[in-house]
Amino acid sequence: MRIYAKLLLTAVLVAALSPVFSQSLPSALTDRIDSLFRPWDRTSSPGWAVGVVRNDSLIFAKGYGMANLEYGVPIGPETIFHMASVSKQFTAFSIVLLARQGKLNLDDDIHSYLRWFPDLKEKITIRQLLNHTSGVRDQWQLLATAGTRLDDVITQEHIVRLLSSQQALNFKPGEQYMYSNSGFTMLAEIVRSVTGQTLRQFTDSAIFRPLGMKHTHFHDDYTEIVPNRSYSYEQDGNDHYKNSILSYSNDGATSLFTNIDDMSKWVMNFWDHKVGDGHDVEQLTKRAVLNSGRTLDYALGIAVDSFQGQRRYQHGGADAGYRTFVSVFPDLKMGFIVFSNLGDVNSGEEADQLASLFIPAGPPQKETGKPPYKDSAVAILADPGRLTPFTGSYTSDDGAQFQFVIDDRKLYWINASGRDLLVSAGKDTAEEFSDPSVWFTFSTTAQGQTVWDEYWPGNHRHLYRYDTATKPDAVLRAFTGTYYCAELDCNYRIGLKDHHLSIGNVKYGETPLKLIGDNTLNDDWWWMSNLKIIRDSHGKITGFEVNSGRVRHLWFKRVES
Repeated sequence: MRIYAKLLLTAVLVAALSPVFSQSLPSALTDRIDSLFRPWDRTSSPGWAVGVVRNDSLIFAKGYGMANLEYGVPIGPETIFHMASVSKQFTAFSIVLLARQGKLNLDDDIHSYLRWFPDLKEKITIRQLLNHTSGVRDQWQLLATAGTRLDDVITQEHIVRLLSSQQALNFKPGEQYMYSNSGFTMLAEIVRSVTGQTLRQFTDSAIFRPLGMKHTHFHDDYTEIVPNRSYSYEQDGNDHYKNSILSYSNDGATSLFTNIDDMSKWVMNFWDHKVGDGHDVEQLTKRAVLNSGRTLDYALGIAVDSFQGQRRYQHGGADAGYRTFVSVFPDLKMGFIVFSNLGDVNSGEEADQLASLFIPAGPPQKETGKPPYKDSAVAILADPGRLTPFTGSYTSDDGAQFQFVIDDRKLYWINASGRDLLVSAGKDTAEEFSDPSVWFTFSTTAQGQTVWDEYWPGNHRHLYRYDTATKPDAVLRAFTGTYYCAELDCNYRIGLKDHHLSIGNVKYGETPLKLIGDNTLNDDWWWMSNLKIIRDSHGKITGFEVNSGRVRHLWFKRVES
């Protein structure tokens, strides 16, 4: 192992000193790459296209598995993949180029370019769309709530009509970070407003042709035939797969089609500027800053972080059965590209394992915030009794369900990921032992209700304790009725049968509802899994808000009991 590590380190050092590199790699290194993707290198499995970029060369490019299972077409470096959210950095760079030309300013109000977007009494800037800090609700979740399946044909016009009916934001612009695909569809429409061209037309002339990306385009017509494209799959039992349909005719947030060779040219542009210049790349990778002054890891359609102690620009993508990840190490002039057509894989993990073969672990870059604690003894409570009233089951307006427990004089936060140790960080404050960027405060309201407030980078929520006892039919019956959303023009009905609530409509059938506390209903639908019940001054239920995922405060009025 020492000899192999020395070989890898030598290869990296040579790469740092030499301006031009051979396409060949040590066989030991290519064998290690092959071993990462060998489980999918079969004629009966979807798979991967993999690329490694160093300086001005694509030094490794290979396919594993099949692009099309029905016709037995293998994946190669030339195979075209749908990029999903990796597309966003190209939309963002289009905006950066237009800003450089003086055709817009990143801090302009979007209403100057999108006359159709409703006036919600808040200024929303182009930069906030790029940073996911606009508060605009996510298009995919809104579409699903309205009854559109994500494997339906979804056009740009369909999404624009949906967004033009929004009646509220998730939060005040700039207050929080919440990933919003809607923002990038809106950015594509800003490109159209400014240039008179579709995003596909603009990027073809301004980015793809100048970089020689001959096999790349924004796929804005799902009926278009694309030679060498891969098809999308998901697992259906061991070694069995089924089609995962994708029929998008929209762009901005998604829908870039490209291959390994073309994407390598984009990666090289981060240090060898053929389109734009260093200032434009600096703009693209400038981290978001919230109204509070907190700096985030997300920039303009791309994230900025570190890996193995090296500065990195990265983004992943996931639509239907496509999983993609592109990571760029500008200081090393290296990039790692992985594309898959199987929805059950983790492209980010594979990209990290690939990068680890080339980049030795180094000292981590200095990050904001405190490092994790090393000695769990700091978590021992001096006075456990003071925190005992704050233990129990808690929920939040967005549907999170947590427990806080004291065990052996230590405080634990129990969540979907497991049991996390908390440590005291001052009066009425606790931090996660393994990640102090997640922290809590606890307090008691004037009405005697115990409340936890959870904070994590760019976000915050209130947690309220609830009673876990099962409610009788007389209580459950008060929730039944038909609820209508004017914004989406759709309705759902809540019913009671065999002592259990359920919710459904014509499109989706029914799914069980679980009452959490007095005013929260949970179900298994990803698009509206948490419903906050709204009551009038007499306690009568008047409707509910959808508060889950990337949608907040979506109002459904009770129209029939």
